[in-house]
Amino acid sequence: MLLHLHPENPQPRNIKTIVECLNDGGTIIYPTDTIYGLGCNIFQHDAIEKVCRIKNIQPAKAQLSFICYDLSDLSNYTKSISTPLYRMLKTYLPGPYTFILPASKQVPKILKSKKDTIGLRVPDNIIAQTMIKELGHPILSTSLPGEMVEEYTDPELMYENFKNIVDIVVDGGIGGITPSTIVDCTQEPPELIRKGLGEWAEA
Repeated sequence: MLLHLHPENPQPRNIKTIVECLNDGGTIIYPTDTIYGLGCNIFQHDAIEKVCRIKNIQPAKAQLSFICYDLSDLSNYTKSISTPLYRMLKTYLPGPYTFILPASKQVPKILKSKKDTIGLRVPDNIIAQTMIKELGHPILSTSLPGEMVEEYTDPELMYENFKNIVDIVVDGGIGGITPSTIVDCTQEPPELIRKGLGEWAEA
């Protein structure tokens, strides 16, 4: 299914359709503030395995992240955040960043890496935020498979490529081609892992 959503005022009926799909174990392609993501419900074990099959990766070894609604939502999925770290996250979020943090017990075991960490994001994208708010918890997210970034900006083209693989392609307009900036916050000072769309002044 290809669902068109208004980027600034997403239609509630279409959001409801997406949330029902996620709760039923469906997989979606959806817009963020960077590139389009491949996602599912973090509590749907079969959906997580399906996302990993699409990407041809092992769940625990995968670079999967949680798309959170806001900082308080994010804080549920990491161990206690120090005041300096909280201030730093507040400076950069919402925005095009993925922060690697120690995973809390709320993170399903299938998704914890060997280092017991998780990537957490709060994108500056109204469609993504509205979906997560209605769902009531984060969406699991990863990049689409392959290297053809140009093909992953046009929702109609993505629908043609993935209509037999995912349940819904959420059309929120043309997407970006630059992924998020990844910062490892499990060490001091935080380390820049990948330079993406977000500027990183700490490096």
